[in-house]
Amino acid sequence: MFEVEGSVKYRILAVVVLLLTASPGFAQAPANMPPYTPPKTADGHPDIQGIWQVLNTAAWDVQDHGARLGVPAGKGVVTGNELPYKPEALAKKKENEAKHATLDPESKCYLSGVPRITFMPFPFQIVQQADKVNVLYEYNHTIRQIYMNGNPHPAGHIDWWMGDSRGRWDGNTLVVDSVDFSEDTWFDRAGNYHSDALHIVERYTPISPYHLRYDVTIEDPKVFTRPWNMSTILYRRIEPNVELLEYECYAYQLEESWPNK
Repeated sequence: MFEVEGSVKYRILAVVVLLLTASPGFAQAPANMPPYTPPKTADGHPDIQGIWQVLNTAAWDVQDHGARLGVPAGKGVVTGNELPYKPEALAKKKENEAKHATLDPESKCYLSGVPRITFMPFPFQIVQQADKVNVLYEYNHTIRQIYMNGNPHPAGHIDWWMGDSRGRWDGNTLVVDSVDFSEDTWFDRAGNYHSDALHIVERYTPISPYHLRYDVTIEDPKVFTRPWNMSTILYRRIEPNVELLEYECYAYQLEESWPNK
């Protein structure tokens, strides 16, 4: 009798779980958050200053992926989970993945580029000024300046690790248009890459005092057949005395290379 009752209990529990997870309200709860009006800076723009960090595994692979040694399983951040590589570019991506231990720019301590540095497991700080938004990253003490003065990108192509970034406000959303990237960065450790024709548009939207929605559109006609998108949530770090620390990749590599460390 106990086994029958236990079986019934488990069946009831399974039905309840199924109903909850199948419910549109349950599945869409994060998207149905109440409207949020962020505080304003002295110049009247939304205040998104603070220390932020992702809680996903996109640093390892921006697409869905299973776990393996040294890699945690995770859901991807790519809309639709497909990257529209050109055939010849897909072949290079697969080679990158197979040889990532030596080919990955991260293994050489290069600056990570955008948007990869946002997805890395290190916090970053947003500091707003009237004419620019500064993003200070813990990784390699990287500093990125997003110019808000309305000036266009400089003429011609310039190879910059972090690109040239120009921003504007669209309501409560910070929209950042970036070009002039070096081709020597990747999107993740899985070999997903771009060319020097990379053009990205980022959107930072406050959805609560503790969350920013981060949306990215990627365009690179040398590598991809069409633009594609990524989206995730950035979480505000609110623990007492939180601050950016340091991650000096080059210094650590030099330490490892010293014969009598």
